[in-house]
Amino acid sequence: MAPVSLSAPPATVTYNLDASQSKFMAHANRSGLLWFKGKSHHLAASDFSGQVELTPETITPASLHLVVKAASLHETGAAFTDQQKQIIDKELKDIVLLPDQYPDITYQSTNVTAKGLGAGRYDVKINGNLTLHGVTRPVTIPATVTLNGSTLRATGEFSIDRDDYKVKATSAAHGLVRVDDDIKFEFDIVGRR
Repeated sequence: MAPVSLSAPPATVTYNLDASQSKFMAHANRSGLLWFKGKSHHLAASDFSGQVELTPETITPASLHLVVKAASLHETGAAFTDQQKQIIDKELKDIVLLPDQYPDITYQSTNVTAKGLGAGRYDVKINGNLTLHGVTRPVTIPATVTLNGSTLRATGEFSIDRDDYKVKATSAAHGLVRVDDDIKFEFDIVGRR
């Protein structure tokens, strides 16, 4: 009888997200009958954390867990004055996100696929569940991941429909200008081993 070789599965490596070197943004355009009178919103998250586990050389198997503190989202759009930004930030907390009731926005991957591009770069598709405003729904996130020594960098964008998460929109001019249903998220995340 020939000996059977049992090789151990490749070991995964954990990267902790570095919020000070990362960017996580949400973009909401204006809509409504007088959409051209409104301004698009550009919200930045200043408090988020998470971990990426991946297999060196192949990425998969891999996982992502991300937590964004809802209260940390704030308006950064250059079209707004500082006073307007304060008003928008208050509306985000009091009307839109309700962080006292729903403090965390979370994403947990369920499946990750990757295609190598060479030189430590990968096209990655992350399937998982996004929990926002107390509602959990599946979301697929495409990303480009670059591994360089002990550093991981992931960039990409994805969109959701705010109505799917029961997130209210603010409006102006008696509802003739309002926030669009489609919210686009953009990220440039750095993780370190």
